[in-house]
Amino acid sequence: MSKLLTGIGASSGIAIAKSFKIETPDLTVEKKNIENAEEEIAVFNKALEASIGELEVIREKTKQDLGEEHAEIFSAHILVLNDPELVDTIRQKVKDEKVNAAFALKEVADQFVSMFESMDNEYMKERAADIRDVSQRVLAHVLGKPIVSLAEINEEVVLIAEDLTPSETAQLNKKYVKGFVTDIGGRTSHSAIMARSMEIPAVVGTKSITDEAEKDIFVIVDGIDGKVILNPTDEELQQYRTKQEQYEEQKKEWAKLVNEPSSTMDGHQVELAANIGTPNDLDGVKNNGAEGVGLYRTEFLYMGRDELPNEEEQFQAYKKVVEEMNGKPVVIRTLDIGGDKELPYLDLPKEMNPFLGFRAIRLCLEKDDMFRTQLRALLRASAFGNLKIMFPMIATLDEFRQGKQMLEEERGALLEKGVDVSRDIEIGIMVEIPSTAVMAPQFAKEVDFFSIGTNDLIQYTMAADRMNEQVSYLYQPYNPAILRLVKMVIDASHQEGKWTGMCGEMAGDPIAIPLLLGLGLDEFSMSATSILPARSQLSKLTKEEAEKAVEKALQMNTAQEVKDYVEKTFLN
Repeated sequence: MSKLLTGIGASSGIAIAKSFKIETPDLTVEKKNIENAEEEIAVFNKALEASIGELEVIREKTKQDLGEEHAEIFSAHILVLNDPELVDTIRQKVKDEKVNAAFALKEVADQFVSMFESMDNEYMKERAADIRDVSQRVLAHVLGKPIVSLAEINEEVVLIAEDLTPSETAQLNKKYVKGFVTDIGGRTSHSAIMARSMEIPAVVGTKSITDEAEKDIFVIVDGIDGKVILNPTDEELQQYRTKQEQYEEQKKEWAKLVNEPSSTMDGHQVELAANIGTPNDLDGVKNNGAEGVGLYRTEFLYMGRDELPNEEEQFQAYKKVVEEMNGKPVVIRTLDIGGDKELPYLDLPKEMNPFLGFRAIRLCLEKDDMFRTQLRALLRASAFGNLKIMFPMIATLDEFRQGKQMLEEERGALLEKGVDVSRDIEIGIMVEIPSTAVMAPQFAKEVDFFSIGTNDLIQYTMAADRMNEQVSYLYQPYNPAILRLVKMVIDASHQEGKWTGMCGEMAGDPIAIPLLLGLGLDEFSMSATSILPARSQLSKLTKEEAEKAVEKALQMNTAQEVKDYVEKTFLN
């Protein structure tokens, strides 16, 4: 008898194959007293070396298959295994307490994991997952039970796991791994992001898949609607094979739109752009017909290393992107570090609430040497294409003016030296803070454009951490309060003859798209794989009907009312 489970559709598509349960090897550890500490430390060192070697291979494969941004995860894992604070503590414990390496490793790693998990900071909590991942790898080698390599799977399967670690996801061969399902996780987890990049259908957060699914049973993964069917009936198999064919046909239809303009049925044009993290993401941008880069997250240049990138290194990265986009607009965001992204080598003070703390433009204005280096690199790259500069996390006009003044000072210094710099670079801001949205009419007189970062704008407006499962119900992009803030920003920019883009998750959301069109959004920036579906959707809408719909939505009382109304009006 078939069984239906529901979760979060993390990566679109339909997969039908036999289940392959990822069984973690028994890594139970017993405390043993030892005579020869040096011998035990040698066992640990050998396991450490083997683990680093494996991670280097995985990092290289990830870099080739998915690009630099995803490979950074494994650079971070290698850094963990080279961290003297962790590995020297393990060796010292073996030496001082005369205990076996496996016990010392588990004790110390558990302490580090607990410490990081207790921090009120999503970035640090993610580091706990990294430490757990890498310490298990080393422990498996110490115990002589190496972890099964998912890269060796050679038949079509659907992976079933409590969660997939980044190193497991990176090993997947999409020829054989048709989909995966996990107990935990969300759309923004590492495994979900990588699944979308690899176009492997995935459903996460089912809570009970590992209890419910046995080995070698047929499983249907519906990554479109977030459904999983175990032991499907013949009728269900036929139904989903048809749905699978329809989805593949749909993808072929979308592919025909690669070189088409992004316009509605009544001829209103918008710009569909892509969010990127590194120059390696440009293939996806071009293959999906993006009309520009709406957000280049420069922080990936700074992460997974032990010192700041120099001006030349940054210049080459920015230059490559603007050159390859061949005159299309490229919006580059200045360094957005802090909150959930930290740079260990900056040695910043620990904060009670880092999302509301010393981050993004606040950090850059304080550490102006670091900021000016980035501004010079951006200015130099501007001579090679259509580069626009965007400051993140702007809360006051004074912050914007200060950032712009530094930029102008560096521009003047470069021109004085005879360095070629574009004379008409647009300078804009991210609108992520409700006060900035409220003050948009004043900002619009001074900025060249706005880009609405809805991921943060929603969490700040609703006072709800979007990564906290207990309050995730408050992450409401369709809440009329959010729509009103978005309207204020767009209206203010248009009043001054400026433009507004959006680079949060909301920009590629099929429910949000008709509302954003009706509000007058000029540029929609999203993950590259969302561009063609969005272009297809826009081509079936008219600006007039979208405007009428958004007028009604703005008068509604709840996010659910808005969602139900849009689904009924546009998506049925």
